[in-house]
Parts: sequence; C-alpha cells; structure tokens
Amino acid sequence: MKQPLENESPLSPQRAFVVQFRTETDLGRSRCAGRVEHVVSGQATHFSSLEELLAFMARVLASVRAPRAGDRGAGAKPAVSVHQATGKGVMFLEGRGVR
Repeated sequence: MKQPLENESPLSPQRAFVVQFRTETDLGRSRCAGRVEHVVSGQATHFSSLEELLAFMARVLASVRAPRAGDRGAGAKPAVSVHQATGKGVMFLEGRGVR
C-alpha cells in the first residue's frame, strides 16, 4: 500500500462516502448502479450511472465544504476523483476543492 506523502492533506470524515454497487455493475463497460451515502451527514441516494454518483457526491461536498488552511479562496469548486480497481467492483472516491 502506498504511504501518504508529508505534503498530502489528511483524509477528513467530512469527505467520506460509502458506495454499494449492484451485482450488474461492470466498470469496464461503464455500467454503474447502486447506492451511495455520505458518512457524516447520512445523506444517501440510489444511482444508475457514474454521472449520477459523481453528481450526488459533488452536491454533498459543496454543501459540507468548510474553508481549510491553504485553500485557494472562495472560488474553489468541488471536484471528485475516481480510482477504480478494475474487475474487483471497488471504487475509491475522494472529494477536494479545485479552481
């Protein structure tokens, strides 16, 4: 497992999600369905595409985003990056503010 770098920001529970995929999910074919829940607020929804999943996460991150030291200012917009483990049905999602 990759060790965090010294200059990486800590992982905040405010930016954590639980994603459950339905059995028909096939990330290799861009088929994605399931349920996602924001860990801290409990906000949850079902999704039937990667776009719906990412849209929900972006909305939640925008609503819970608190200014952090080192941010580039109030003009930062929420973004979501996706890391897939192909064939394993695992997706790691991390929200962050970017311009």
